[in-house]
Parts: sequence; C-alpha cells; structure tokens
Amino acid sequence: MPNCKSRAQSLSEWFASEQGGYVLTREQDYFDRTVSDIFGFNAVQLGLPEQAFLSNSRIPLRFSAGNQPGNAVRLVCTELPFDSDSLDLVVMPHVLEFSENPHQTLREVERVLMPEGSLIISGFNPYSLWGMRRALLRKQGYPWSGKFITLTRLKDWLALLGFEVVGGRFAAYAPPFHHRKWLDRYAFMEKAGDRWWAVGGGIYFLHAVKRVPGMRLIKPKWNAGLVSKLLPVAPKLNNKITQKTETE
Repeated sequence: MPNCKSRAQSLSEWFASEQGGYVLTREQDYFDRTVSDIFGFNAVQLGLPEQAFLSNSRIPLRFSAGNQPGNAVRLVCTELPFDSDSLDLVVMPHVLEFSENPHQTLREVERVLMPEGSLIISGFNPYSLWGMRRALLRKQGYPWSGKFITLTRLKDWLALLGFEVVGGRFAAYAPPFHHRKWLDRYAFMEKAGDRWWAVGGGIYFLHAVKRVPGMRLIKPKWNAGLVSKLLPVAPKLNNKITQKTETE
C-alpha cells in the first residue's frame, strides 16, 4: 500500500488522478443506474459540480449546488436555500465526510425533500483497505483528510430523521494503489469482494427515502352484544323515518 502523501487540494482534483479515477468509475456507474429509476420534477446534486452524477436522471429540472465554483447554485449545505418539501431527489457524493456539521446537513436535506423523496449518498468506508490506509498514515490531502463515517452510524442518523434505506451497495475492493496498472491487476477483487467480503469495499452507497407517517383511521371498539341487538331493529327504524318524511 502506498505511503506517499496525496497532492490533491480538493476531491475533484483527486478524482482526476488514477487512484481517484478508479473510484469515480464505480461511483458514476452506481449513480447512473440508480437515478434513472427515480421520477419527479426537481433534483439537486450537492458538491462536485465537475461530475455529472445526475446525467442519467429523467427528472426535468436538475442542477448542482455547493460552495465550490462551477455550481449552478452557490450555497452552504447546512443552510439550504430551498423551500421545505420542494425537491424529489438529492444526491450527496462524499458531502458528509467533509462537512463540519454532517448532522445539520442531513437535517436540511430532510427538510427540503418531498415526502417519498429520494436521497442517495456515497461515502468512504472506514472498515476497508482504504479506511485502513487513512488510519495508519497521515490524514493529509484528499480524500484522507475527510472524516470517514461508518455505515452503521449513517443508517442510525437517517433512521432518526425518518428515512428508510431502500438500497445500496459497496464497491472499490482493490487496495488503494496510486497507479492504474496496479489497480487493474487487482480487478479480480471486485467480483470476489461482492461475494466473499461484501462489507469491505472502499466506498459505499445508500439510497434512502423520506417517509412521512400518514393519518391512521382509529376504529371504535364496538360492543358486540349491543350491535347484535340493534341490527334487527335498524330496518324498522329506517322504515318509520321514511314514512314520517313522506307524510310531512
């Protein structure tokens, strides 16, 4: 495993490297397949405006937003300038690892999503070879300077906000080599990882849906004995009422 310091000054720069490109290929594939089955009117990608993770979406209005240059909307993720219940899809590629307040970011996303709206998150898995590399070496450069969040913790956060996880997967099982030729030599680990070490991928994806509890009809607890006595009488009462109405 390489021990050299990453020179990338941003996550976008790192994705342009051979190591980052290996991860980006798998992320683009997952986002392309997942967003194509989500419908609605408004979709936003938070961060990484250089990567078109919404390109395969069928939603008519889709745009990128974040505090980096190149975004269609400049904003801070902890204070989203959108109306409540206004978005059908939010895509968050590695936003939480580099957020100073990931809890508040998720709360804002929950606020702006419509009921039954979708949230898709990608993150680095601390319980993987990539997470091991970050733990053993200096946490400098991208993506190693981020705070990798465990999948269990992220699921707990989502559950507290009323989200239901409906899909997801792991990817990037090869060791975090810097050069493409070494990454290609370990390509066999992708299929083997999915089968034998499913939770050990370097990155994970989660597809969650915002659930809003609906009204529940509360039925009265009927007295069975009283109902049985009233049932034979009901037709007679109905006839008397009808006759009286006709007389009047």
